[in-house]
Amino acid sequence: MSRPIIAILRGLTPDEAKPVGHALVQAGIDRIEVPLNSPDPLESIRILVSEIGDRALVGAGTVLTTDQVEAVANVGGKLIVSPNCDVSVIRRSVALEVQTWPGVFTPTEAFSALQAGATGLKLFPGSMAGTAGLAAMRAILPPGTQVYAVGGAGPENFDQWIRASADGFGIGSAIFKPGMSVAEISDRAQQIVAAFDEAVR
Repeated sequence: MSRPIIAILRGLTPDEAKPVGHALVQAGIDRIEVPLNSPDPLESIRILVSEIGDRALVGAGTVLTTDQVEAVANVGGKLIVSPNCDVSVIRRSVALEVQTWPGVFTPTEAFSALQAGATGLKLFPGSMAGTAGLAAMRAILPPGTQVYAVGGAGPENFDQWIRASADGFGIGSAIFKPGMSVAEISDRAQQIVAAFDEAVR
């Protein structure tokens, strides 16, 4: 069962990529982004694609330029996540046939992203927009628009965000922080999966 949860592995190192990737997939999380401000992120993405690319959607976060989109695609990444709405990044991702999830905060940004071909929208920072902000924006978004809440959304409030129409989530430090053991990452991932499953019942 695939869940609409993207694990954000900020700070992941290539040495950690294989064990962490396997732990997340086994816990039930099959969407993984390695932010490009991590140590040697392209090598980590390459390793993750090699190890679990047949079972997980792997790519990069904090993608800001078209050159970065191309670099991620060149190592097999299929997911581009950005903190902002850059039409050129979205269009290059579409051209390379990889998923693109730009960060948006306003209806103007949301519509610009969708018109450029975004796969879905990353509402960021979710803690600033809040569930009320998402609910208000949903009223004017095209039917079927996928919106993931990132920042301020997690197992403690999955149910509130889902009621406000969130389709999925990006989860960072609640799953992974540099220096965590694989066992702890696995345990946290399992708890998040269980919380999500409970929230959607």
